[in-house]
Amino acid sequence: MAPPRIAITLGDPSGIGPEIAAKAAVDPRVLAICQPVLYGATNAASFRPGVLSAEAGQAAFDAIRRAAQDAQSGVVAAISTAPINKEALALAGLPWRGHTDMLADLTGASRVAMMFYAEPLRVVLATIHVPIADVPRLVTRELLKDVIELTASALPRFGFPRPRIALAGLNPHAGEGGVIGCEDRAVLEPAVRAARDAGIDIVGPLPADTVFVRAMRGEFDAVVACYHDQGLIPMKLVAFGQAVNVTLGLPIVRTSVDHGTAFDIAGKGIADPESMVQAVLLAAKLA
Repeated sequence: MAPPRIAITLGDPSGIGPEIAAKAAVDPRVLAICQPVLYGATNAASFRPGVLSAEAGQAAFDAIRRAAQDAQSGVVAAISTAPINKEALALAGLPWRGHTDMLADLTGASRVAMMFYAEPLRVVLATIHVPIADVPRLVTRELLKDVIELTASALPRFGFPRPRIALAGLNPHAGEGGVIGCEDRAVLEPAVRAARDAGIDIVGPLPADTVFVRAMRGEFDAVVACYHDQGLIPMKLVAFGQAVNVTLGLPIVRTSVDHGTAFDIAGKGIADPESMVQAVLLAAKLA
């Protein structure tokens, strides 16, 4: 059997994406298990490193769209994406805030979630790139139901046939019985009960200041976090540069890096490609 063809999109051409994608594509670990195929602007060299522009945002989107189309048609078996810049997307007049919602629209997926995967810890985000002030309104029973179900159905592919999941509380101490906010009792607890009634092994809401430690000690296979920084601060503390971003719920396999465009070091040849390498390796494994 021929090794799978894995699309690697170059991301924002003014960031470190082209550099880490090129390095990952020739990494011996990658070449041992797949055929990397680079997707990016043909005039990538004309973009100035570290300079925000609408043209760069559009070029990044065009590459992602081509890769997603090829993945859906079977030309490639999966896609791994280098980082894009949200400001550049906005300058280009594009409506998305990141890969997750963009790929959901491009593939017609109705329910998606962002998971960060590493050996010591797996974290799934209930909300992603939204202001912190909007989180309590957005974290509904329906949203948590979708994210918990996506997590439970996806984890067997990652080697957890009977996944054990924890839901992190929204408020400090998971609300302390309603003393520190009402959301945990009114929204999170019913969502957990409903998931357990559906046969999912989940507990919570648990205090967020300890649940990630408990997961790293082996008590849980994944933690569902209510908002972006709640989940990604512990994730990047323990596995920055090794973690892989995986979009759950897509009809295609998509992985990505655990960092941004790093405009401050773009064009200097010093970007670490390890997260990109790990993203491609995981994509090939899932494919």
